[in-house]
Amino acid sequence: MTITLRRALAFCSLLATAALPIAAQADGYSYKPRTLVYEVTITNITKGQVFSPPVLVTHSRDVALFEAGQPALDELAIVAEDGDGVPLADLAGSLPEVFEAQSTTAPIPPGASAAYRIESTRRFRVLSVVSMLVNTNDAFLAIDSRSLPRSRFSTRSFSANAYDAGSEANNEDCAFIPGPACPPDSGNARTPDGGEGFVHIHNGVHGIADLAPDAYDWRNPVARVSVRRVQ
Repeated sequence: MTITLRRALAFCSLLATAALPIAAQADGYSYKPRTLVYEVTITNITKGQVFSPPVLVTHSRDVALFEAGQPALDELAIVAEDGDGVPLADLAGSLPEVFEAQSTTAPIPPGASAAYRIESTRRFRVLSVVSMLVNTNDAFLAIDSRSLPRSRFSTRSFSANAYDAGSEANNEDCAFIPGPACPPDSGNARTPDGGEGFVHIHNGVHGIADLAPDAYDWRNPVARVSVRRVQ
């Protein structure tokens, strides 16, 4: 398993760490880290790209969902090609360096915002978010390992760029695209031939097949992400 999760990941040793109890006990005293609650608001600032239901993860800096210049995880490619975040959230949630991983259920249309609650502790200090730009072959927006607000009711805001998973050719052909720009019966097949093979900044829509650039192209950033600590 090549978890591009920031260190090449000795996965077995991480799982061994997971077996350790979170609460330290000494002389009958049990310490449990305080749970912190955050509200994450994602705003779609593109003209014509719908965002798939986002994946949100609170974690330590020892892991990351992707690394630019490296191949995408298979689970991330599923987000970027199909808009399905469940496999990635399940994988992230199995890691001891992740506090919470959630796959959400509703897309975010252009100009709309959606808010989510997610939890963490002071040991898991960062947030990552990924979501597909569904009128593309394999574009996804992301914020990667950004620091969570520390004090109660404080807010941090981030800009999210669109990345290319490099897992599929950018042919802009509706037979390979799930988004509403394409007919429901278009198929959303996969064509890995011609994929770049690594994650990189996406270069947009160029009108080479079924997608019109004036409707579906963008310039980075594609989203605003606001994170507020509420508890």
